[in-house]
Amino acid sequence: MSDLPASDLITPDAGEAAILGLASVSILKAAPLTRLSFRAREASLKKAGTAFGVALPVKPLTSTTTAKRAALWMGPDEWTLLAPEEDLQAVAVGIEGKLDGEPHALVDVSDRSDAVIVTGERAAWLLNTGIFVDFSLESFPVGTVTRTLFHKSPVMIWRIGPEAFVVEAWGSFMDYVAGLLVQCAQELEAV
Repeated sequence: MSDLPASDLITPDAGEAAILGLASVSILKAAPLTRLSFRAREASLKKAGTAFGVALPVKPLTSTTTAKRAALWMGPDEWTLLAPEEDLQAVAVGIEGKLDGEPHALVDVSDRSDAVIVTGERAAWLLNTGIFVDFSLESFPVGTVTRTLFHKSPVMIWRIGPEAFVVEAWGSFMDYVAGLLVQCAQELEAV
C-alpha cells in the first residue's frame, strides 16, 4: 500500500479477505472506525479541533490528519471526523464538553457507512469507470476529499496516497459499489 497520511487510522480489516487483488489495483475492506458527522459555526471550529485532536479544515475539498484522527471537509459547516473505533466515547465527550452551550451538531454515524481502500497504479482509472472527476495528482492531490456519485450510488472519495483512495458509501450501498468496482476491474485482466 502507498504511504498513507493516516496510516494508523485507515487500515485494511484484518478479518476480511481482499475484495480484489490484481497486480495493478487492489480493493480491501477498511477496518471499522468511529465516524462522526459534525456541524458548527465558524466560531466553534478552533475549540472543536482542539478537543478532537486535529484542526478542522476550512478549505473546500481538504482534510487534516494525525496518526489517529482525520477531519474531512464535507461542506461550509460540515465535517466528517474519523477516529479509532474504541475512541467514540472519548471523542464525543471531549467535543461536547468544549462546545457546551455553543450551537453545534455531533452525530455518531459509525454504523451508517462502510469503506474500501482502492490502491495501485490503476486505482484512479478504476474509480473513473463510474466517477467523472479528474483524479490526477495535480487536480486531486493527496488529502483531497469529495462527495460524488459512483454510477448511481452516493460515495465519499478521499485520496490518502499517490495511488490510494478511500471509497466510503452507506452500508446498504457498499455491496453494489464494491461489486461494480470488481466488475470494472475485470476489464484490466483483458487488457
